[in-house]
Amino acid sequence: MSLSLILGCLWVLVATAVAILPLRLQYGPGLALLATAPVLIGVIWWEQGWIWGVLVTLVFLSIFRKPVAYLLRRLRNRGEKLREDYE
Repeated sequence: MSLSLILGCLWVLVATAVAILPLRLQYGPGLALLATAPVLIGVIWWEQGWIWGVLVTLVFLSIFRKPVAYLLRRLRNRGEKLREDYE
């Protein structure tokens, strides 16, 4: 198993450990996991190919479904607000 997949497995274990913490203690580690995920996904995609890249991306979206949905909602609302400003 390559180093990138080992790091990916460790990332999932750390994410699971963070999920066990009380909500007030999850923000810092959760943001760190959220920030490192795109880099790790990119490295896995590069080294292992597109099949593993898609699988890892789906795992990431499954684990962080609520924060990702929140960010997408914020981006969509911001785009609508920008369009309203120009009309």
